[in-house]
Amino acid sequence: MEVVPAWAPAVGFTLLPHAGGFLGGKITKKEIPVWYESLQKPSWCPPNWVFAPVWGTLYTSMGYGSYLVWKELGGFNEKSVVPLGLYAGQLALNWAWTPIFFGAHKMGWGLVTLLLTTGTATATTASWYNINKTAAYLMVPYLAWLTMASALNYRIWKDNRNKKQSE
Repeated sequence: MEVVPAWAPAVGFTLLPHAGGFLGGKITKKEIPVWYESLQKPSWCPPNWVFAPVWGTLYTSMGYGSYLVWKELGGFNEKSVVPLGLYAGQLALNWAWTPIFFGAHKMGWGLVTLLLTTGTATATTASWYNINKTAAYLMVPYLAWLTMASALNYRIWKDNRNKKQSE
C-alpha cells in the first residue's frame, strides 16, 4: 500500500513557492494603493496587474524544476544538498523581499535582497544544469525577470531615496 500518491511530490514541489507569494501578496495589496502609487517609477515599469500572473508562472516553473531535480537525485540525500539547498536559499530570499520592500519600505535593502536572490538563483540554475537541463531551463525566465526587477528596484530606490521614508 502506497502511503503517498506518486503525483503528490510533483504537486507539492510545484505549489511550495506559491506559499511565500501568497503571504507576500497580502502585504503588497495593502501597500500598493497608498505607498507604492506615491513613488516615482520609470516609464518602463510594468503595470501592477502584470505582477501576479508573472509571479504565478515563475513560481510554478521554479517549483516544478525543483521537483525534477529532487526526483533525478533520488529525493533528499547527500547529492541533493547543494542544488536543493541553493534553491531553498534563493526562495527564502525571494520571499523576504516583499516584507522588506513593501512592508518596511526599505527600498535600498530591498535591492540588496534582490541582488542576493539573483545571485543565488543563478547559482541554483547552474547547479541544476548538469542534473536536469529542463529544470535549469525552467529557471531562465525567472532569471530574466529578476534582472528586470533589480533594475526597477534600483530606479525606484534612486528616484525616491530623498523622499521621507515611513518607518
